[in-house]
Amino acid sequence: MIQAADLPDTLAIFPLPGALLLPRARLPLHIFEPRYLQMLEDALKTSERLIGMAQPCPTRGEAETLHAIGCAGRITQFSETEDGRYMITLSGVSRFRIEAEVSGFTPYRRCSVSWTSFDRDLGRCEPDPQFDRRAFLDLLERFLNFRDLSADWDALKEADEELLINSLSMMLDFDLEEKQALLEAPCLATRRETLTTLIEFALRGGSQEEILQ
Repeated sequence: MIQAADLPDTLAIFPLPGALLLPRARLPLHIFEPRYLQMLEDALKTSERLIGMAQPCPTRGEAETLHAIGCAGRITQFSETEDGRYMITLSGVSRFRIEAEVSGFTPYRRCSVSWTSFDRDLGRCEPDPQFDRRAFLDLLERFLNFRDLSADWDALKEADEELLINSLSMMLDFDLEEKQALLEAPCLATRRETLTTLIEFALRGGSQEEILQ
């Protein structure tokens, strides 16, 4: 397990819209662009093998800005295809706050980051004592039926609350800003409340502006 002292001050950033990574969760990625193949190669040379996932922000400027908070993942699985692409898995380690973008000679973006205030991300699985699984799964079933989606209900009923809430936060099809709100939730209970609100508004046909107010 990575310790706080092992976390680097500078991090390679993969700004993939809609791709959410959370601590202790896993995110599969398909790497094929030359600049990100270079990023992967460089990350594998380090002892930490970390890549930072950050959501891009809509902007009118020339340079694409990034949301201030992202999540770093450790490369825990990777395989190469015959045509030189990679299938990798990032295991979420900790969220971070971007302090500044670092100029340099790499084709991918790098940022100086702070890990302060995200200490709980490095600990054990986070509980949610107020979690009402039955009510939550009833709401989720209505949402999936509404979207004409299926689920492995046996697995959902058995999964611990952190795995269930974080996996759904990552997998369900929400807008970029809604995904960012789930990432920035200070604790698991707040993330569950945010996720519940997003599902309820989707069922009611609510807009993103209403949700984020």
